Amino acid sequence: MPKRLYVGNLTDKVTENDLRPLFEKYGQVHSIEIKRDEETSEPRGFAFVEMDAENANDARKGLDGLEFKGMRLKVNKARMRRGPDITGGRPRGRKKHSW
Repeated sequence: MPKRLYVGNLTDKVTENDLRPLFEKYGQVHSIEIKRDEETSEPRGFAFVEMDAENANDARKGLDGLEFKGMRLKVNKARMRRGPDITGGRPRGRKKHSW
């Protein structure tokens, strides 16, 4: 089953073609998504890499803290983001009072 990794502390010049060979040393990469600002399209300094679970664990251990293009990579398991729900923009888990 694929596992998603968070890759942080990236320079704004890093591309998918830069990241792919780093992670492919540990196994097949299913996808790479470099996050960009919605308004400016500028890179936000982090990405998500998806690969098989056992390979992702090895990549995390091997690449976390690695100096890459002048920055030290931060590689962790990606966490689910908590955001507004679709019913009213309130954070999930908060109840609407009817008084």
